Amino acid sequence: MSRYKRMGMLLLILPLIGLAPMAFGQEAAADAPSVADTAMFTVNNTWMLVATFLVFIMHLGFASLESGLTRAKNTVNILFKNTSIIAIGLLTYWLCGFNLMYPGFEEGSKGIFGFAGFLLNPGADYNPMTYADGAYTYWTDFLFQAMFAATAATIVSGAVAERVKLSSFLLFSIIYVGVVYPIVGSWKWGGGWLDQLGFYDFAGSTLVHSVGGWAALVGVLMLGPRKGKYVNGISKPIMGHSLPLAAIGVFLLWLGWFGFNGGSVLSADAEAVSFVFVTTSMAAAAGVAGAITISWIVQKKPDLSMALNGCLAGLVGITAGADVVSVNESILIGLIAGVIVVAAVILIDKARIDDPVGAISVHLVCGIWGTLAAGIFGEGKSVMTQVIGIAAYGITCVIAAAVIFGIIKAVMGLRVSEDEEMRGLDIGEHGMEAYSGFQIFSSM
Repeated sequence: MSRYKRMGMLLLILPLIGLAPMAFGQEAAADAPSVADTAMFTVNNTWMLVATFLVFIMHLGFASLESGLTRAKNTVNILFKNTSIIAIGLLTYWLCGFNLMYPGFEEGSKGIFGFAGFLLNPGADYNPMTYADGAYTYWTDFLFQAMFAATAATIVSGAVAERVKLSSFLLFSIIYVGVVYPIVGSWKWGGGWLDQLGFYDFAGSTLVHSVGGWAALVGVLMLGPRKGKYVNGISKPIMGHSLPLAAIGVFLLWLGWFGFNGGSVLSADAEAVSFVFVTTSMAAAAGVAGAITISWIVQKKPDLSMALNGCLAGLVGITAGADVVSVNESILIGLIAGVIVVAAVILIDKARIDDPVGAISVHLVCGIWGTLAAGIFGEGKSVMTQVIGIAAYGITCVIAAAVIFGIIKAVMGLRVSEDEEMRGLDIGEHGMEAYSGFQIFSSM
């Protein structure tokens, strides 16, 4: 065969060779993700991890805020609790929490309780490109949600500060974060009965903040006020030892909230994430303005602690509806939250409920307001459904917290001795001081 004939046959065969793998691999190619899909998956997952890191930073914010608003003699105790809470949140979420919160309710299920089993396991058919519609991996999902779980216990930490037994608090946190939080969380975020009813909570005004706030209220009531707080029926201020530290904590929390709310978009959708950033920031700013204005009028002087709590109030208030309200409405929501938090701090103190950091006012009261606001301003949302959700979480969390705290109180006690409280929990519980070389002792 001549060279030219061989070349002609080769030219005839080559297209057939090229078509063969195309024909045999057509089905596989259709199933394989495109380059664009892979790139978007990477972008979405990366943003979710960044959001996770930002929510992690919030724990440093809580630690700084709580330390600053309490006395120096209890600083080690505050920091120890906040460090332990992260470990508790991660480990209990790995053990059972994630599978309690996202059990995969079967179609037709009442959506009240479900459990996908102990220990973290994505399953044999796990495919990162199809999990969560290709927005992020199973592992990213776990870590992001675990950071939220730990936040619920952190809220309780500040409210019961300066008199709760460390061992009792840690045991409560293990049970509440490991079991109660994920079960009630499944009712909405896990596709449970409240989600089926139409209840709306974008990033956790109720699911995180009020769930922690209800437990904080129960804990404070069962513990009673700090020694020296109420004398002869009069409320005596017990000042925190470092307002600069408290202010740093609030700024860290504001920063972390970009991940808290922005990450709750559950993708790197440019328009949605940017919009949520704006509503979150505007609500926080309006919360500061509202708290400054009302506290200045009532107290005759500008109060930094009220301004700081006003910021957090605005952030908590917008969290339920950050993606469904307008920017103007977010400002109104934050402004009202700033006013509400000042009124709540004053009224709660008058009721002789001792909350050293204002956690109940910020997270519970403003969490309720934020959840209602999502129903009031959110298009297509029902206020009555929001009320049903608030009531369901309130009743369940109060009963659960009361049972857990009650059993712990009966078995091992909740409160430190009067001597330990006077000397400070740093010395009494830990045998160390936060500020070595200084005499950290108070007659209160």
